[in-house]
Amino acid sequence: MGTARAQYVVDAEGKKKGVIIPVAQYRRLLEDLHDLAMVAERRKEEPVSLEEMKRRLRRMRSFNIPSTSPV
Repeated sequence: MGTARAQYVVDAEGKKKGVIIPVAQYRRLLEDLHDLAMVAERRKEEPVSLEEMKRRLRRMRSFNIPSTSPV
């Protein structure tokens, strides 16, 4: 990937009003934003131990319930 830099859009007084970034960087920012939103949404959930999660996944597989995340 190249080292494209952000370009600023300025008004008549030279004040920054916008920014132009490479599409790949924009997509990474959107992914990061989504990840942070998921963390905030799940912040109050009780943590699940690794062993409990393994039990849940085995149970899902035994009922042919597709997993929504890779294991």
